[in-house]
Amino acid sequence: MPRTTIFPDGAWHGLVTVGLERVLRTIRAASEYRPRQLVEDDPSMQQIIPYCVVHHPHDGTYLLTRRLRRSTEQRLHHLYSLGVGGHINPVDGVAGDPLVGGLEREWAEEVVCSSPATARLVAMLNDDTTPVSRVHLGLVFLVEPTVSTTSVRETDKLEGESLQLSEMRRHYLSMESWSQLVYDDLVAGAAKRAERSPLTVQLRPAR
Repeated sequence: MPRTTIFPDGAWHGLVTVGLERVLRTIRAASEYRPRQLVEDDPSMQQIIPYCVVHHPHDGTYLLTRRLRRSTEQRLHHLYSLGVGGHINPVDGVAGDPLVGGLEREWAEEVVCSSPATARLVAMLNDDTTPVSRVHLGLVFLVEPTVSTTSVRETDKLEGESLQLSEMRRHYLSMESWSQLVYDDLVAGAAKRAERSPLTVQLRPAR
């Protein structure tokens, strides 16, 4: 999506938590698929990323991951992340909304979770401080499994653990920039705001 379309008044930095209905309408109306290699280093284009922040309501923990050396995105090796997700692909729109399709596919590919989960859109994220984040626009979903705790699926690329926000504070300076923004928002009460989400998706177990 062209940056000028999603940011008609100029880009802002951080998380936006209001006006998400308008953002969804704009993305659905103006987005198009382009080969990733053509836009990966082009900041005039924004690649939409469903970004799942996993919260376990039964014990209040969150899934924190760390990218290992075999991770696809070399620019983020060894950094911690509070979110899992990735690019939307053409196949994601075959059965309907590509945003929902991309969210469902990434959930199934990235984590192992034996119970259903509820995903609620809580924010849009923009960060121009790094080459990676400059070309991506995050749709931040708070994802809550009904019973089980989640774990990472591709253990050769990621390692993960479930921690309280207070416990993961020690990793803050080693987090990706997106995760630092999300962490600050979670501390400020993002979980309570999820109840007013304009987009809620029921996710199947990811076994």
